[in-house]
Amino acid sequence: MWKVGVSAAWRAAYRRSVRSAFATVPFYRERWALDGRTDPVLVPGRTGTDSGAAPLAEAVHKIIDLVPLAGGTRRIEPNRGLGPVLRKARSVTGDALVVVLGDDWTLPPTDLPRGVRCCLVDPEAPVPGVLAELASALRGGRRVVAVGDDKQLAVFADVLPEDRAYRVESVPRRELDTMDSGPYGVLHDPALGYLGAIEECGRWHLDWARVYARTTPGGLAFTLLRQDSPRFVDVLPAGGVRGEIVPCPRHGTPVVLT
Repeated sequence: MWKVGVSAAWRAAYRRSVRSAFATVPFYRERWALDGRTDPVLVPGRTGTDSGAAPLAEAVHKIIDLVPLAGGTRRIEPNRGLGPVLRKARSVTGDALVVVLGDDWTLPPTDLPRGVRCCLVDPEAPVPGVLAELASALRGGRRVVAVGDDKQLAVFADVLPEDRAYRVESVPRRELDTMDSGPYGVLHDPALGYLGAIEECGRWHLDWARVYARTTPGGLAFTLLRQDSPRFVDVLPAGGVRGEIVPCPRHGTPVVLT
């Protein structure tokens, strides 16, 4: 059962995003006017390919057309949404230090809880000063949470002092086509950012206040509900992955099944 009000509020936010995108974003204006879409229908009689969903790779290739007519950035934010999903995955709050593993050209997340610090680390070429800061934080008993894929987490553990590495809390980063059973993990896409996390019930929960997902013939289509530019509405990550969006029997909020 859906938690009271969740389904209605979630769908209403999605419908607003679709209608706004149709009215103001060139990529969707052209695509849906010519081909149509469903859920909701914007052009009567035209249902569109894959119910109007578009491959994410195609959208990114035309990134300039994802900027609304009124203007905005075309910069993709791979770390968007990390704060909310980490609260679900590991209850990260207080004065924790979050280490985001990956290329150092990305911007740090802007939505971490108050007091939580963050650093970006390339585990293949870590900056000595950053490693020294991490070692100091661990010696001082500070909570350190590392987010990355399996290889990045393993390499990162190897570059830390052996007597401190075990204290780092690892949170595996998964894409839609590599989801597993946890027990911990965050759902990520390089263009869309962080989409959800495994909660204590062991299910992959969407960050439903910021992300909408629905089933289409082309796979699961995702919409970022609060991102103004570039706009991602009904895009198919990972080339299109079959799955379902169902209510969590314990929490009554949306979970992803693939």
